[in-house]
Amino acid sequence: MIRRVLLCVAMVLAGAAFNIAPAFAADFTVLIFSKTAGFRHDAIPAGIAAIQQLGTQNNFTVEATEDASQFNDTNLARFKAVIWLSTTADVLDANQQAAFERYIRAGGGYVGVHAAADTEYDWPWYGNLVGAYFSSHPAIQPVTVRIEDPAHPSNAGIPTNWNRTDELYNYRTNPRSQVHVLANLNEATYTGGTMNGDHPISWCRAYDGGRSWYTGLGHTQESYTEANFRTHLLGGIKYAAQNIGNCSVSAAGTFSQVNLAKGVAETGEPMGLTVLPNRGVLHTARDGVVRYTDVNGNTKVALTLQVYSHDEEGLQSIKADPNFATNKWVYMYYAPPLSTPAGDAPSTGTAAQFAPFNGSNKLARFTVRDDYTIDPNSMVTILDVPTSRGLCCHVGGDIDFDAAGNLFLSTGDDSNPFDSGGYAPLDERADHNPAFDAQRTSGNSNDLRGKVLRIKPGATGGYTIPSGNMFAPGTAKTRPEIYAMGFRNPFRMSVDKATGVVYLGDYGPDAGSADANRGPAGTVSFERITQPGNFGWPYCSNYNTPYNEYVFPTGPSLGLYNCAGGPTNNSPNNTGITTLPPSQAAWLPYGGQGPWRPELGGGGPMAGPVYNFNPNLVSDVKFPASYNGQVMLGEFTSRWIKAAAINANGTAGAITQIPWTGTAIMDMEFGPDGALYVLDYGTTWFGGDANSALYRIEYNSGGNRAPIAQAAATPSSGAAPLTVQFSSAGTNDPDGDAITYAWDFTTNGSTDSTAANPTFTYPTNGEYTATLTVRDTGGRTATASVVVGVGRPTIQLITPADGSVFQFGDLVPFEVRVTDPNAGTIDCNRVVVNYVLGHDSHGHPITSKTGCTGSIQTTVDGEHDPSSNIFGVMAAVYTPVSGTAVQDQHQLQPRTRQAEHYNTMNGVQLAAKASAHGGNAVGYIENGDWIAFNTYNLAGVTGFKARVASAGVGGTISVRTDSPTGPVAGTVQVTSTGGWETWVDVTGTISPPAGTHQLYLVFTGAATGSLFDIDDFTFTSGTTQPPSANLALNKPVTVSSTENAGTPASAAVDGSLTTRWSSAAADPQWIRVDLGQSYAIDRVKLTWEAAYGSAYQIQTSADGTTWTTVRSVTGGDGGVDDNTALAATGRYVRINGTTRGTAWGYSLLEFEVYS
Repeated sequence: MIRRVLLCVAMVLAGAAFNIAPAFAADFTVLIFSKTAGFRHDAIPAGIAAIQQLGTQNNFTVEATEDASQFNDTNLARFKAVIWLSTTADVLDANQQAAFERYIRAGGGYVGVHAAADTEYDWPWYGNLVGAYFSSHPAIQPVTVRIEDPAHPSNAGIPTNWNRTDELYNYRTNPRSQVHVLANLNEATYTGGTMNGDHPISWCRAYDGGRSWYTGLGHTQESYTEANFRTHLLGGIKYAAQNIGNCSVSAAGTFSQVNLAKGVAETGEPMGLTVLPNRGVLHTARDGVVRYTDVNGNTKVALTLQVYSHDEEGLQSIKADPNFATNKWVYMYYAPPLSTPAGDAPSTGTAAQFAPFNGSNKLARFTVRDDYTIDPNSMVTILDVPTSRGLCCHVGGDIDFDAAGNLFLSTGDDSNPFDSGGYAPLDERADHNPAFDAQRTSGNSNDLRGKVLRIKPGATGGYTIPSGNMFAPGTAKTRPEIYAMGFRNPFRMSVDKATGVVYLGDYGPDAGSADANRGPAGTVSFERITQPGNFGWPYCSNYNTPYNEYVFPTGPSLGLYNCAGGPTNNSPNNTGITTLPPSQAAWLPYGGQGPWRPELGGGGPMAGPVYNFNPNLVSDVKFPASYNGQVMLGEFTSRWIKAAAINANGTAGAITQIPWTGTAIMDMEFGPDGALYVLDYGTTWFGGDANSALYRIEYNSGGNRAPIAQAAATPSSGAAPLTVQFSSAGTNDPDGDAITYAWDFTTNGSTDSTAANPTFTYPTNGEYTATLTVRDTGGRTATASVVVGVGRPTIQLITPADGSVFQFGDLVPFEVRVTDPNAGTIDCNRVVVNYVLGHDSHGHPITSKTGCTGSIQTTVDGEHDPSSNIFGVMAAVYTPVSGTAVQDQHQLQPRTRQAEHYNTMNGVQLAAKASAHGGNAVGYIENGDWIAFNTYNLAGVTGFKARVASAGVGGTISVRTDSPTGPVAGTVQVTSTGGWETWVDVTGTISPPAGTHQLYLVFTGAATGSLFDIDDFTFTSGTTQPPSANLALNKPVTVSSTENAGTPASAAVDGSLTTRWSSAAADPQWIRVDLGQSYAIDRVKLTWEAAYGSAYQIQTSADGTTWTTVRSVTGGDGGVDDNTALAATGRYVRINGTTRGTAWGYSLLEFEVYS
């Protein structure tokens, strides 16, 4: 590993300036600015020298400085361009920033080199100027740089595949849609790239009146003596200073993204879309609302369905009939309310207890009226799919048609993944809810779930079976509707009308690594289905690697399933055939054991439509013929859309980026105009937010491009009369044409203002859509709208506070405060609080409660492994009698956090280590480095513990808030542990600041060299002093078993640490104490002997029969488990052990209970 070193070069001093002039009158003058407030690159002197030489050779003058005071109007006016040479951190104050902004707006040029992207993170204008902020980098290594624009002076004479060695930056966002990309990195030629195969590394563009050019290359001193790199840098200087070279936005410059609907009022929680022949769009929200958005972006409610919306259920997809122009039919897949009980289904119990939660999802047809509302009385049932309600997850639910009019429906496995460790849910225990066994659905030939179904809808309802499905009608123990089986959650699917091929994105489980006793690591995939078949789940992975047959909860493992020959389904929950068809590997799997295409990455595959080019279609927005036959692939978590070409043999060819700027792709469809319509889920969990949107991506083959409209309102809600400041910020014309503005504040068809940023006062309550229409000089228009709620209800989640620290398994109290000007008294039955298990950028709904106050029982996660970035989310929703639902969400942070799950960082690198929890640690830490985490509230936290290793000099970890130099909440000292994989825990105290903050761990120590590595950290809380009496002392106690007469149950409550109770060596086991009366129970303290419980639940009961789990514990390591803040009530307390920590039984020295 090449280590970083401090620069000790006398020629570069703060405030020093150098002036190198060419021999003749210079064409222009540039300023090199190389000030650093963070890490300093040792290549800066070489870079200054190289640019000075280029100036002498190419007749321009070079000045160099690190004096930020030179950023004033008078001085900057002397330069045609300013070169930011590997600057870092915050280098300008507010006045200097303002002067540089004026300089660019006056036509100045900017050149950014390498770490210029690691600069001024709190100055958004600068971030837009440079194009993208730095995120991370792997070690220095060789790479192939691919030249995208060989005609630009920056790339003159440079090989199309440019092989060089450098430090290769990853960026927080992909700038492609906003810039002209000059070169990219081939991520297949090196390790550590995180841009999912589309990795711009150099780009340029006109920006805010001036010019911007950036290269991420140039970390090494050797770069500045390399002829190709010097050519590259010279071309950038000439563009910035003299406007030499074409920097119109590349790729994205041929596309426009039209905002049709945006925000929760116009999209709800977006689920599915269908584009109608008039280019209008019907789109669904999970709460049952269907909206219609016309071609100009005007949105209204078309239908409200009553739906069952526990967990992921509700209204899913919508699809127009192939003959919609004449029959006006659309099909929807949704969960009707039925008589399903509220709340969660029991995880354990009897068949009679599970039965009330047996439900169904409905595929139904509706008729659209002439005004594009949907007639609720026109509903005709096509198909019902049985479901197990009340336990998450996996609905699937996409709809499409082939050219013959056959309807395809994807369905999920309807199985709970949270007790399976991230592997296949194969739990066959008789007392467990069947929803924990995916063999009853995906692996069952006689069940419609976990499948792709293919039917022919009937004219009056129902359906017939087309020929060619997987099982012929009449085949015993099969369903003839099945076209393909063996899917986990085939959430998005499309059918190529030209070929009949089905494309599908299937979500896989979350295990971060393979386990010899369980199976392969988690994967996801894009599937290409050309004929009926079995795609493996839950027996085989997307790579067709087998899972182990496994006896829950702790084994044994009974061997591998036979993927090649056909897995055997011997589950008692199976109603289909026993020997299944052979499993087949996915078309494009990724994640897990690999390998996969470098263009892919993430964990949220969303299969989109195939583009079939129509040369006879007259449309100025249709995609070009070059995309003919390509399938659009979306990534929900990585936020990209890519087009995959299909080779003659069916394999994937080139995979290229489709320019778009959005968040989480939810659904896509090509319209009759040949444009791509995209539904964007947004950035919240299970509710929609300001980023939820409907877009149309248009291609422009030349000529006048439509302007891009954006609208915003401040405030967007409030009491009447409400004065709103409207903004058109972000509105522009890609051709640079002048544009005019027309605002309609109430959607009555009139123009209320022609100002760019007008104000308007709404005198009365109501939901108003304000629409901005912009027009360019060629007559092209674009619209954007924003919904203003006057008198709209407000909701505030009071507790838990945003960023509160919790432990999975805690009972979390909540309080919600609602105001509704249209309601006299708040009906708390209209308030629902959802608990969501967050994982990276998506979430799994776990449970919900109705009411303004109460408590939610969180669960111990049993699906994700220690490498997973998981957290809790509490989402409160109030739905008024009429109007828009409002929502507030708070994130709950786990007490223990893997250090590598930081949101931002400076200087550190990930270090793969088998000895680290989860396999990775934060390493290569040097003085001044830091990692940061969003949204922490440390109320109640008193201590900090970090797992560290060091063969270096050690140092200090400072816990700070809001910035690397923010207030210190606590510190901990790290000394050498004797090795880089010799881990120890270091502890310190915390003085928690009030409120919610961004959390920084700042590392300091010796001026040079590596300090230490950090694996994970834990926030601890003070222990309440025990009361005067242990409530369990000498109380009646019963147990599931005893090892022998010398270890009786009574020994666990006798107050002595010299006696013990021990159980038989089997799972599960329990011990129960009768306190004699009901108490408010705050604390349970367990003192283990050598044999301990690794996983157990603390449960309470009023009668000794019906039990409530108040805390679940996993990963126990023996010793003393002091469980505090339980907030429970009961006469009886039980420890229910599910996993032993040793080969022996459970052995307790003392079982103590306190009120």
